[in-house]
Amino acid sequence: MIEITGPRDAATDTILTPEALAFVDHLHQTFAARRQELLAERALHRAQAGNGRDPGFLSSTAAVREDEHWRVAGAGPGLEDRRVEITGPTDPKMAINALNSGARVWLADLEDATSPTWENIVGGQWTLHDAVRGRLAFTSSEGKQYRVTTPQEHTPTIVMRPRGWHLVEKHLAFTDRAGRTAPASASLTDFGLYFWHNAQALVDAGRGPYFYLPKLESHREARLWNDIFVFAQQRIGMPVGTVRATVLIETIPAAFEMEEILFELRDHCAGLNAGRWDYIFSMIKTFQGRGRRFAFGDRDGITMTVPFMRAYTELLVATCHRRGAHAIGGMSAFIPNRRDPEATERALQRVAEDKRREAGDGFDGTWVAHPDLIPTALAEFDAVLGDRPNQVARRRDDVHVTAHDLLRVDGAAATVTDAGVRSTVSVALRYIEAWLRGTGAVAIDGLMEDAATAEISRSLLRQWIDNRVVTVEGTAVDRVSVSRILDEELDRLDADGTRFADAAELLREVSLGEEFPTFLTIPAYARFLVDGPQNADASVGAASGGAELPLAG
Repeated sequence: MIEITGPRDAATDTILTPEALAFVDHLHQTFAARRQELLAERALHRAQAGNGRDPGFLSSTAAVREDEHWRVAGAGPGLEDRRVEITGPTDPKMAINALNSGARVWLADLEDATSPTWENIVGGQWTLHDAVRGRLAFTSSEGKQYRVTTPQEHTPTIVMRPRGWHLVEKHLAFTDRAGRTAPASASLTDFGLYFWHNAQALVDAGRGPYFYLPKLESHREARLWNDIFVFAQQRIGMPVGTVRATVLIETIPAAFEMEEILFELRDHCAGLNAGRWDYIFSMIKTFQGRGRRFAFGDRDGITMTVPFMRAYTELLVATCHRRGAHAIGGMSAFIPNRRDPEATERALQRVAEDKRREAGDGFDGTWVAHPDLIPTALAEFDAVLGDRPNQVARRRDDVHVTAHDLLRVDGAAATVTDAGVRSTVSVALRYIEAWLRGTGAVAIDGLMEDAATAEISRSLLRQWIDNRVVTVEGTAVDRVSVSRILDEELDRLDADGTRFADAAELLREVSLGEEFPTFLTIPAYARFLVDGPQNADASVGAASGGAELPLAG
C-alpha cells in the first residue's frame, strides 16, 4: 500500500490519483526488495574500493563484451537526432523555456537540477502532464505570462530523469506485504507517476516514454530497470520495447560495465551519456582514503582533457557505436551573462571548444543548460554531422582503453591554492542554500551549478583535509582552516530570509564531520525538505529512510 503523508493540494489531486498510486504501489511490491539488495551491493563494493581494491572489467561477463553480434534497440520516434539537448528542472517557467528553445531534446530533470521539495516533485509531474498534452502555460507573480510558442510537433522530445536508486520519497509511505512501512523509492515514484499518466499520450503524439537513468553502478541495476520497463508496459497493454532509456555513465563502477549495461537494457536502450560532473564526484568519493594516488587539485583544473576523463569519454563513444547506441556528451558548465558581453563571449568560446571536441570524438549530441548556448553547440555538431541525424555508424576501432587508463588521475592532481579552497567553500555554501530554498539549478560565478557540482566541492574539501594538503601559498587545508573560511563566507552572505545558516551547518556535516555521507542530499533532504508528520522524526535520517542505511559511511 502507498499512503500520502505529505500535504495535499491541486497538484496532488491531479497527479496522485488512486489509479496512479495503485500503479506505484504495484511497482514497489514487485521491485522494492531488489532495489534494497542492490544498494547493499553498492556499499560492499565501495568498502572494497576504500580498502585498496581497484575496480576492473568483469571476467564473469567477458562473453557479453566479446560477442560482436548483439545491438541495442536504438532511437525511438523523436530521438533519432539528439545533437543538442537542453537540461533543466520541471517548474513551469523553465519547462516552457526549454520547449521553446530549439533544442532537439529536453531532459526534464527531477534529479540533480531539482531540489526535491514535495511541491517541486508533484508540481514537476503536473508540469510534465500538461507539457505532454500541449497545454502548458504559466503566469508569474508579477503577472508575466509564459506559453509554448513552438508547434507541438516541433518541440523538443521529452526525456525524463527520475531520481536515483539511493533516494527516497518521504511524503509517500510504502507498506509491503509483510506489514513493514518505509518511505517510498524516489526512483519508482518518479518513473511510475510519469509513465502512468503520460506513456500512451506520448505514443499518440508520435514520441514515446523516454527516460534518463542516473547514478547506476552496475549492469545488475540496469537489469532491474529493464524488468521495470517490461512490467510497466505489460501492465498498461503497451508493446514491450516502446520505452527507451539513456543511461548516464556517471560512476566509476559503471564505466567498467558500459557494454553490460547496454546489454541488459538492449530492448529498451537508446544510448549512454557522459555525465561528467557526477563522474568526477564518483572518482573522488570512491577512492576517499586512498591517499595521493587519487588526489585532485583545484576544481577548475579537473577538465575533460585530463587522462582519466579522456579515457572515459573515448571508451563511451566506442562502446556505444559498437552496439548501435547514441553517445551523448556532457554538460559544459559555462553560461552566458546577458548583462556582461565580455563574460558571455568567454563562455561561448569555452562552450564551442568543448562541443567541438565532443563532435570530433564521435559523440552524437551534447547537453547545454541555457537556451543561449544552443546556437553555439548546434554549430559545432552541424559542422560534423551535416544532414545526418547522428554518427552512430562511425566506429571508433582506434580506441583501446585499459583499466589503468580509467584510473589515471595524473594531470588532475594539480596544485591547490588558497583561492581554490575559498571558492570551493563559497560555491558549495551558496548552492546548498539555494537548494534548501527549493532551487536545484543555480548560476554561480558564471557557471551552472547543480547537486553534482556541489558534491564535487564538498568531496574535494574532505579529500584535501584527509590528505593534509598544503596550498601553494603555504596554508594547511584542515578542519580548522576550512571552518574559518566557512565562517567568513557565512558572515559575508547571511541575511534575513536566507538559509545560509542551515547550509553552513549541513556543509560542516558532509565535509568536516567524522562520517562522510555518500550523498549530501540524503541528510539535507531528511532534515530540511520533508513536510508533514515525518519531519518530526527526520533526525533518524538513514534508519527511517531505509534506502540510506546501506549507503552510510
